[in-house]
Amino acid sequence: MFRRSFPMILAFVCAILPAGNARAQAPAAQPDLTMLAGEAQGWLADLIRINTTNPPGNELAAAKYVAGILQKEGIPNEVLEVAPGRGVVVGRLQAGPLPDAANALLLDAHLDVVGVDASKWTVDPFAAVVRDGFLYGRGSIDDKGMLAANLATIVALKRSAARLGRDVIFLATADEEQIGAASIKFVIEKYWDKIACAYAINEGGRVLVKDGKVQYIGIQASEKVPYNITVTATGASGHASVPRPDNPVVHLAAAIAKLGTYQAPAQPNTVTRRFFEQLAKVEDDEIGKWMRALEQPERSDLAAKHLSEQSPVWNSMLRDTIAPTMLLAGVRQNVVPSEATANLNIRLLPGHSIDELILQFGKIVNDPQIRFQLAPDSGENAPPSNLDSAFYKSIERVSAQEFPGAITLPLLGTGATDSAQLRLHKVQAYGLVPFPLTEADDLRWHGDDERIPLDSFRKGVAFLYHIVSDFASAK
Repeated sequence: MFRRSFPMILAFVCAILPAGNARAQAPAAQPDLTMLAGEAQGWLADLIRINTTNPPGNELAAAKYVAGILQKEGIPNEVLEVAPGRGVVVGRLQAGPLPDAANALLLDAHLDVVGVDASKWTVDPFAAVVRDGFLYGRGSIDDKGMLAANLATIVALKRSAARLGRDVIFLATADEEQIGAASIKFVIEKYWDKIACAYAINEGGRVLVKDGKVQYIGIQASEKVPYNITVTATGASGHASVPRPDNPVVHLAAAIAKLGTYQAPAQPNTVTRRFFEQLAKVEDDEIGKWMRALEQPERSDLAAKHLSEQSPVWNSMLRDTIAPTMLLAGVRQNVVPSEATANLNIRLLPGHSIDELILQFGKIVNDPQIRFQLAPDSGENAPPSNLDSAFYKSIERVSAQEFPGAITLPLLGTGATDSAQLRLHKVQAYGLVPFPLTEADDLRWHGDDERIPLDSFRKGVAFLYHIVSDFASAK
């Protein structure tokens, strides 16, 4: 009886299974990553040509472009207009019949870019010029390169009919550079059900090339907290032919000189200590000696001094930093203004108090004509991501396969990313820009002639795909 009924039962089960599940059980084909990287390079060039300078952003045009690619590949997606002219894209590949936030992996990147002074560029910053093996353009690294790689990754999973063990969610955000009303914070507040996840990969880390080979893969597991402070000097206005000692421009200049040269004490935290401990294994003996000395109480201050002098990035990882970024004063050349202002961009180590730092500023400046005001666009202290999670270990494993001889280590991000908001929602979020870059090209973020080596872009697309495939595919 059972033998006769089994074929009928099997046919019935196959009939009621969703088509997506039936496809998921088929053996996955290996994607052609070389061809895909070429397509992704074209997507990146197109995205660079869509000017999404923030402000105002205008990300909606880029969001629709990305959604069109997802639609063509048969990947369910939607564009969410989070403000007039500003949009985000959400796409999803599901492992089962229902969304499963408890295990989902989010691929996050942002659509907006910072502004440019085009006169300082050697090419049109929005023309996606290819020259000498580099693709130039605002956003080529920050963050449209990552966006194109994320897009290539989810497309590769779809084309290969990968058997997924967890949902993979694609997210292209807006307003990341300003962290304003259209940012991921708003998306989380209004649309969390569409992007809810347990893990995320985002910008913030690095694959550092030194002496022609990858030295280390840095996974951002925590980040500094951004603040802006307005410094205001006041005094009497008047004719410039009769100078006065209370000239606000003079007082502001003196205050900024003191604050701009102030160096907060080094305070390495758990993530930074592990970073230097691991990096010491592959650095030259002299630098490695100072990295190890951070753990010696009697030598830690001297070690921090030596390391800070070696690299501005290491300096920022070790302490709170203050950077004057804007000055404003005067209405005419022959008028002494009654007020002069400056902006200080502050990056605090996680857990540090901005109020305490402002009190310290008052003592440093010691001038009754100067006042400080905290801007409303402050960041938030987020907990670090777990360095022992399954996803972190998966990134470590794939990194060792992709870059033999290099080490993988955690990073404290000196900039602000979407990951902070995700961590505040208990997501194990990690930053990793997957493209192998030299220190010189890495420092072009937000600078003139931002560019990405085409070889590095292609390698990064494959690297990111292997990370996501390793972690998300059914075992």
